[in-house]
Amino acid sequence: MDHAPRKVTARDRLLLEYIAEHRLVLSNHVQALLGVSAKTASRRLRALEQAGFVEREALFYRYPAHYRIQRRGLELIGSRLGVPKRGLNVAHDVGVAWLWLAARRGAFGPLAEVVSERTMRSRDGTEAHATRVTGRSQHEPFGVRLSGQGPKGAPRLHYPDLLLVDRQGRRLAVELELSSKGRSRRHQIIGAYAFDRRVDAVLYLVSDQRVAREVQEAARRFGSERTVIVQRVRIGAGQVPAPRAVAARDGPRGAGRGPTRERPSATRGVRRAQELTL
Repeated sequence: MDHAPRKVTARDRLLLEYIAEHRLVLSNHVQALLGVSAKTASRRLRALEQAGFVEREALFYRYPAHYRIQRRGLELIGSRLGVPKRGLNVAHDVGVAWLWLAARRGAFGPLAEVVSERTMRSRDGTEAHATRVTGRSQHEPFGVRLSGQGPKGAPRLHYPDLLLVDRQGRRLAVELELSSKGRSRRHQIIGAYAFDRRVDAVLYLVSDQRVAREVQEAARRFGSERTVIVQRVRIGAGQVPAPRAVAARDGPRGAGRGPTRERPSATRGVRRAQELTL
């Protein structure tokens, strides 16, 4: 591997920041992010790989090669995130990278912030360490609290795939749900959302009708039908979802949990939207 210095452009930094937010990205993601041709996207990724900023790895059947950020790339952009571990949930990781792009392009309406799962976990980990050292906590964790305790008595937390914050500060958790977690696990997670006042609504994107029914059943159990929204998603088109696919629409305000709580703008009209394609 040639780690010789190369001129790093503003676009290189933008690209590395995007790759760092995800476990993996494809050349198609980069093409959409930068608005360039497939050839240009591949050439830019190869240059970053040769400089040691990213690692290229061939995937399994049906999937092209993907790229993961490396320590050298994280250091270049000043990121505190870790190098992502290898995983087998390829379709999910590919889909989340598309969702992040869609959110940044306005697919979920006007937003103040789009927070990835990797960033949420990293910030919570840093805060937990600071709390142990100083005895004071600066912010509440992003993760929603599950029942029971984790290793060494630590709280058990669940993180959405994305957290969208609208311009009024309301939070929408986005879950890309391509497989069944099992009834008990699913109910635990939706119950945690139901009792967490920091999360104003949850959007479940599902590809299987059985999973959709499981989510809706759990939402009914906790009286969260108005704040747990289920929408079909199709993986495999290889294009960024069109902003109009789930664009916020004007309409009646959702009641949320409590008489004065308003749904995040990103959820308005989602039930009437067409199938989201990733």
